[in-house]
Amino acid sequence: MDLKGKVAVVTGGNGGLGQRICHALATQGCHVAVVYAQSKTQAEGVVRDLERHQVSAAAFACDVTQRDQVQRLVDDVVKRFGRLDILINDAAYNKAIPFADLDAMTDEEWTKILDINLTGPMLLTKAVAPVMKAQKSGRIVNIASVAGLGPTGSSIAYAVSKAGLIHLTKCMAVALAPHVLVNCVAPGLLEGTRATANLRPEAVENNKKAALLGKAADKDDVADQVVTMCRTETTTGQTLVIDAGRTFH
Repeated sequence: MDLKGKVAVVTGGNGGLGQRICHALATQGCHVAVVYAQSKTQAEGVVRDLERHQVSAAAFACDVTQRDQVQRLVDDVVKRFGRLDILINDAAYNKAIPFADLDAMTDEEWTKILDINLTGPMLLTKAVAPVMKAQKSGRIVNIASVAGLGPTGSSIAYAVSKAGLIHLTKCMAVALAPHVLVNCVAPGLLEGTRATANLRPEAVENNKKAALLGKAADKDDVADQVVTMCRTETTTGQTLVIDAGRTFH
């Protein structure tokens, strides 16, 4: 799919990875809706940067766990841009809770992580589906994690939420075929992220050594693959691992 003139919605678009995805899409000629939950100032800064690519961009506030806000977001984007071609589900919440400390995994934390990381993408996908089906064209890319492929990651809830997102990708690919393609990326350790900065240096080095390429991926690697999944005409229901060859899937 030629991305020039297409309209992309990027949730979590004001975050580190979300910003890179927004910029990668803008360089392809996409108009971009930068969706944020908090930091309006940061989102508006992203919009100004995107406009340097000679595309239209706007910031939209939305709590992705609230059905009414999600529907209003979709309606506002269509009203603002005239169409909606791409959805990137990047908004996420994470909190480090040791797997063995089940008492620390409170009901509140479990619910918050699952609501944002899994229910949010489901609500957004349902909301954009009628628009994309009417256009007979659409792309949805979910941002998961290698934590969704095995019992790893910052918490049980986070791993479960990302595993669910990977399976949601497959189910929505079936539900929305043939005109709407739904895919997923599962990054591992990424250079230059807050999560990596919080790890012990030796843990980061060990992770790199375990990868076939002897390094970690970065946010631009993920953004580039997201663009590829938006352009594809023949791939749907798939999850691409991005971790320099550490994980086989």
